[in-house]
Amino acid sequence: MKIFLRRIALFLLPIVVLLYPIDLLLSYWYKFTHREPGDLEVWNAIYEGTAKCDIAIYGSSRAWVQIDPRILSDSLNASVYNFGMDGQNFLMQYMRHKEFLQYNPFPKHIVLSVDVFSLSKKEGVYQLKQFLPFVLWNSNMAEVTVHANGFKWIEPILPLVRYSGYRDVFLHAWNNAQGQQSQEAYRNNGYRGMDRHWTDDFENAKKRQAITQFKMDPNIVRKLDNLIAECAEAGARITFVYCPEHILGQQYVTNREEIIENFRSIAKKNNIQFLDYSDMALCQDTAYFYNASHLNREGSRLFSMQLAHDLRQLR
Repeated sequence: MKIFLRRIALFLLPIVVLLYPIDLLLSYWYKFTHREPGDLEVWNAIYEGTAKCDIAIYGSSRAWVQIDPRILSDSLNASVYNFGMDGQNFLMQYMRHKEFLQYNPFPKHIVLSVDVFSLSKKEGVYQLKQFLPFVLWNSNMAEVTVHANGFKWIEPILPLVRYSGYRDVFLHAWNNAQGQQSQEAYRNNGYRGMDRHWTDDFENAKKRQAITQFKMDPNIVRKLDNLIAECAEAGARITFVYCPEHILGQQYVTNREEIIENFRSIAKKNNIQFLDYSDMALCQDTAYFYNASHLNREGSRLFSMQLAHDLRQLR
């Protein structure tokens, strides 16, 4: 068996030596394309050590399009960065947290945006391409993305293999190498307000899919427990926030109140503040949303001002 493994290693070694420089260049060119949408920028800031902050905002898209770090920073006199991940549950958010701590100090305060699917299991990985430049030989990222049926087990191990089939990635990387990609950042400190208006997307989605419910996954709940314990050990605060959701969206998940009550229970057990904005006045008005789950830029501004005020009161 040892002889067989040695032969396999000797066979693979020249392949790795040949492909690694190509992988390195492709990853370098792609990670600076400002794509996926803006998540590459956040990963770059993490690995460059420029995302260090007093207050870190974690969550899904309901964090990165709704909580403006500038407003919080001005109000709380603290540096703020928004690490919201588009379409990702807490499993992915916690993986990003672990990557962040390898290159940046522990923040003084984590504001965790929670929602109905934060602690539910997902099959597949949304926006998988954002991990392409960073997952090679990265055990933390590889473990989570492979377990969630994103990458195949071999792809984070052998250089270039994971890029197979991503013709658009090669194209964007090459265009960036030629200076043909826009260099304008998509996000600002991880945040981007959306200049969009309410559409019929929600009503159309309801016609295609019945009202649903989400179940908490014990493994993901344990990750949340880990984060809470890490904050306690580091002497950092953590605050749960349920961002505004239009009243129509609140009717879409049958066990929504149960999920919120679970977060409230976890918060109470760990002496954590839980700020629930489900009843905020703007939740009744489509003028502040572009869909049932996401505020537009004006709605984000109003909510961020209220959140900053409430966080200041909790100090």
